Amino acid sequence: MLAAAAALLLAGCGGGGTAAGAPAGTRTLTVSAASSLTDVFGTLEPVFEAAHPGVDVVYNFGGSSDLAAQIVNGAPADVFASADRSPMTTVADAGLVAGEPAVVVTNRLQIAVAPGNPEGVRGFADLAAPGLTLVVCAPAVPCGAATEQVERVTGVTLSPVSEAENVRDVLSQVATGNADAGLVYVTDVASAGGEVEGVAFPESSAAVNEYPVAALTGAPQPEAAAEFVAFVQGAEARAVFEAAGFGTP
Repeated sequence: MLAAAAALLLAGCGGGGTAAGAPAGTRTLTVSAASSLTDVFGTLEPVFEAAHPGVDVVYNFGGSSDLAAQIVNGAPADVFASADRSPMTTVADAGLVAGEPAVVVTNRLQIAVAPGNPEGVRGFADLAAPGLTLVVCAPAVPCGAATEQVERVTGVTLSPVSEAENVRDVLSQVATGNADAGLVYVTDVASAGGEVEGVAFPESSAAVNEYPVAALTGAPQPEAAAEFVAFVQGAEARAVFEAAGFGTP
């Protein structure tokens, strides 16, 4: 679905083949983005570049809290896309956000298990079963904060064997068989291409993540940064987000 959406977007934004003759890499737009946006932003990259000849989008993917710390400590970036409001607030409180961050999409947790669900995980409470090898995100990371929120709401206490620094690490550990189950986002399960299976649970509605995106003050490419923020809020990008499983704010 992502590939089809991207093909339609590229067909619609060409305007006479501008992308083919555009100079490559004349301006580098650096986007620090939550790891759960890896696939969608990768799909959107050529679409944005086709509509903005001479702009080369370079991504820095990672845990949102780590990215916020990097930006506050002086790492160069034009745009920050976070998987939750809290890391964006950290950057805004440091005076590094230009304008008001725009909440672009939402996401929620899902349990990732091996194909066929050999451990028989049916809901959130099953993750506390003795002997189950569980991996979650660290509490400082948005997916970890969401996990803790669901624990509070359900009264279920989890005992993970590992706490990862970003959600894609959790997904990888389940996909490679190093964990029986992991708490990731719905979109991560969808992106795994059958390497994992998703188990939805109703309590995930208690911890819906909102994804704010903002241009940064002192951005090396302020004009392109503002255009990228506007682009990911637009109808074209929305189709790609929806195809990946993201929700609407």
